[in-house]
Amino acid sequence: MSNAAISVKGLQKSFKDLHVLRGVDFEVERGSIFALLGSNGAGKTTVVRILSTLLKADAGTATVQGVDVTTDPLGVREKISLTGQFAAVDEILTGRENLVLVAKLRHLPNAGKVADDLLATFRLTDAGARKVGTYSGGMRRRLDIAMSLVGHPEVIYLDEPTTGLDPEARIEVWDVIKELANTGTTVLLTTQYLDEAEQLADRIAILHEGRIIADGTLAELKKLLPAAKVEYVEKQPTLEEIFLTLIGPSSTKENAA
Repeated sequence: MSNAAISVKGLQKSFKDLHVLRGVDFEVERGSIFALLGSNGAGKTTVVRILSTLLKADAGTATVQGVDVTTDPLGVREKISLTGQFAAVDEILTGRENLVLVAKLRHLPNAGKVADDLLATFRLTDAGARKVGTYSGGMRRRLDIAMSLVGHPEVIYLDEPTTGLDPEARIEVWDVIKELANTGTTVLLTTQYLDEAEQLADRIAILHEGRIIADGTLAELKKLLPAAKVEYVEKQPTLEEIFLTLIGPSSTKENAA
């Protein structure tokens, strides 16, 4: 049996004359953190929406835990959870009430215990009785991810989960993501932050102009560029250098425009 939790082959998607995905291929191993890295507008969120059954591809195939996203979308939804770029929490409710609400919507028994266990896991027990409107950005994001884990999904999609967070809050979220993988959850992470992919991912794919132009471990990607030597000391290329070399200077100019 294949060890792939997610398998994507030849994925294509266009919006009228805009070709967003032009044949995307990659696989994500079970229990790993896979980073889909790309500039704004590269198509990362489109890939996630297709894998979440929120959008239909024009061509290609995609399976999650062996279930086809097109022919059995309900089966896929039973196995996944999605956290978008902005925390989907109710600020009027307390942290615990948010979790209890999701647990009840999923018809889980003992919703209170489910909420308490997740609050403890995400170090939010002391804040559980406070309204979410009083939470910091990092706390909201941790609660958002906790809500995504109600019901123990096998695969979780994190679409740019640290957008807008300060450095301390980003590190808090990074710790949560690492803990997810340690418990066997498969994580597909989309990000435009190179250091985020470098810190978290077991494997990194670079999406550019609708195609995967590189896919490998950080060590494998480093081999794409020759090591630089400074004062006779070998210097390995950074992920930023690899990324900018692969996508070319035109993309940098466009993003700066």
